[in-house]
Amino acid sequence: MMLRIPHKQSGSVLMISLVMLVMLTLFVLTVINTTNINARIARNMQTEGEAEAAAQQLIETVISTTQFITTPANAIINPCGANNTLCTDINGDGVTDYTTRLIPQPACVTARGIKLSELVLTNPVDLACSAGQSQQFGTAGAVTGDSLCANSVWEITAVTTSADSAATATVTQGVGVRIATDDMATSCL
Repeated sequence: MMLRIPHKQSGSVLMISLVMLVMLTLFVLTVINTTNINARIARNMQTEGEAEAAAQQLIETVISTTQFITTPANAIINPCGANNTLCTDINGDGVTDYTTRLIPQPACVTARGIKLSELVLTNPVDLACSAGQSQQFGTAGAVTGDSLCANSVWEITAVTTSADSAATATVTQGVGVRIATDDMATSCL
């Protein structure tokens, strides 16, 4: 029977195991960091989308009435805090998440009076442009050939800021509107 004498161990398995454990720990930390970054990116994209939606909502609210034509400095029917300001509560908790302002106020970019000869008098909208003003020569606009209406183009810009982050969104939209020539004289300089 032969006796075995234990050999002296060098500990290389232990060292390899420790190196592998460190590498595995670094890999896990990298995955966690990447996940956190991706979550922040997704949150920022959601905030940006909500801010753009709030700005678009304000523009749609403004162009759904004619108040922006007659009083561009007070274009919103029920402003929040100040004129031309709309507060939006996205999650329904009663706290304002986004504040949107019309900056600058709605502006008439261009306007052109409509000639009486361009009107289709069978159309009720066009018919309203030809009547309603007494002149000494009969039909409204008979001297100049102008009707009581004008075609105008307005530019509306809404700027939204988030209440809990530095996110902002700006949406600019143009809208063509038929207006009275009186409004053209006062709003479209």
